[in-house]
Amino acid sequence: MIIKKTLAHKGLVPFLVPEQVPETGFVMAAKRRHWKEKNGRFWARIAIPKDLQPCFDGKTQLTEQLGGDLRIADRNHAAAVARLQARIDSARRDVADAAAVGKVGTATNPAAGKVAADAPLRTLTDADVEKAVWQTYTSARDEYATRRAALPTPRDIEEEREKVFARLAEGEVDVNSPASVFNLYTDFELKAAARMHDANLRARKLAALRQGFATGETRLVDDSVTQFVRMNHLAVEHGSPEWQDLAEGIMRAQIQALEHSIERDNGVFGGTPTDPLVRPPTKAKSVSMQGLFRDYISHAQTIGNHLDGGKAWKPPIDSLIRFLGHDDAHRITQSDLLRWRDFLLAEGLSPKTVADKYLAAVRAVLTWAVTDLRLPTNPMEKVRQRAPKKVKSREKGFTTPEALRILTASLTYKPVENSNPSNRESAHITATKRWVPLLCAFTGARVTELTQLRKQDVREEAGRWILRITPEAGSVKSGDYRDVPLHRQVIELGFIDFVTRADAGPLFHRGTTPGTSLKNARLSSGRLSQWLQDQGLIPQGVQPSHGWRHRFKTQGRELGMSDRVLDAIQGHSGKTAADDYGDVTTAAKLRLIDALPHYDLNIEQPAETDGHAMGD
Repeated sequence: MIIKKTLAHKGLVPFLVPEQVPETGFVMAAKRRHWKEKNGRFWARIAIPKDLQPCFDGKTQLTEQLGGDLRIADRNHAAAVARLQARIDSARRDVADAAAVGKVGTATNPAAGKVAADAPLRTLTDADVEKAVWQTYTSARDEYATRRAALPTPRDIEEEREKVFARLAEGEVDVNSPASVFNLYTDFELKAAARMHDANLRARKLAALRQGFATGETRLVDDSVTQFVRMNHLAVEHGSPEWQDLAEGIMRAQIQALEHSIERDNGVFGGTPTDPLVRPPTKAKSVSMQGLFRDYISHAQTIGNHLDGGKAWKPPIDSLIRFLGHDDAHRITQSDLLRWRDFLLAEGLSPKTVADKYLAAVRAVLTWAVTDLRLPTNPMEKVRQRAPKKVKSREKGFTTPEALRILTASLTYKPVENSNPSNRESAHITATKRWVPLLCAFTGARVTELTQLRKQDVREEAGRWILRITPEAGSVKSGDYRDVPLHRQVIELGFIDFVTRADAGPLFHRGTTPGTSLKNARLSSGRLSQWLQDQGLIPQGVQPSHGWRHRFKTQGRELGMSDRVLDAIQGHSGKTAADDYGDVTTAAKLRLIDALPHYDLNIEQPAETDGHAMGD
């Protein structure tokens, strides 16, 4: 048997033309490409290139049903194959686009086009629809232009006709054999009709798309939508309103591309899309990440937060900008943030530091930016870093022996004498080391809440001395002031005498303006913490700033006191909505403070220095 292989124009379907078999004189039916027949049913089919199979969930071929009527199946076969090939072409473009921005592998990578199982999904935005529409339009437009360029020209057709006549004149063909004559004219007829067939295919596709758009039937573009959703990590379910928006946009883009190709058939080459949806995506204006951070801090300061200017959060913002190599928040993606997170871990930062400091800072700024309509979406929304659970090796607070050692060391503290005033410890730091641990022991307050105290924050009321911890002095985590009665042992040890002799203003730092108070209070807290650690007074496993707070809570519970009263003294928020009802009065706080036992201190306190003259 001799089968002559004849290829139609690129836009048509390759097939095998039957030829007479000399030995028998019969014309044998040829096997068609991209054709499947089984149990009286017919399909168009096309093999999926191996490197694109991951885009189709590992399938090796695509098929489309053509029904059980051979003549109808034959008539619809070419269009079905064209649709299947369009799906292959679309996957190829998507993989190339994704590889260009580093989202997936290249087209030579077997895993190319497959979204990582743990890739975070995001919601569909208007920008995504714009991107899908314009990408579809330009790809289809360019595809039709390439196909047009490959179609036979009138000169090609004339040359093929001349070849036919030349072969007839030379007697190469038996004119009495229908099969031979058919073979002779096949290539000529294919070339002569190629443009018409291509135009008919496009016209049928255009009609089908228009009908689908009018009826809401998205089957013709479902695969294109699936690919776009997958490659852009979108949380869009098939059949959802978001899916319908994407599908309708892609259909409108394909309709415009087909109309553009038909205009070119008629010699109109300057056409532009008339559908207002089909336009280049709007380029988002650059939004400075540093600018967002500054505005976020300014906003936070209006409600009493970040009064230090966000000092602790600036390094994470700077780190992200250095890693990305740009300052445009609009360009930051979830993939960027995941890579940054992994970079920080590779640099040796602990998972807890990455989670609680670096990711937390960026998340807060971007969340605020979305709320304030500076950004459309928050790429940080689903970026997380799990920190290993900390193993407890002991209680969180100081034990009684540990507390006694700290209080003894602080209450008997004397600064090193130095004849050089510039090297002499200031009276504020000396006072911090002497009095703040004692205040921590009997108030459970945060260290910096105490180092920011001013003389006017200590008052006598109904025969009892009260501390007022207020954000006016620097910062309070809850944002609210609170009054804390002083324990009698604090007074007995001379704290009120110290306050009485002190100059007006801060008791434990040198700051004289509201803008510098918090910074200076934190410096004093840091000096105290360092001194305690240098003296070997902070046991392993206890945080210097929280050891007293944990101990205070433990003591209160041992005494059977209400957690709500303990929270009110320490500045903790209530745990339930019911805790917000009613007030915790000074009388209730006094009962708890007075119930705390005295510390058994056998000490001889050093003489106090009046005011803050020493070293200032």
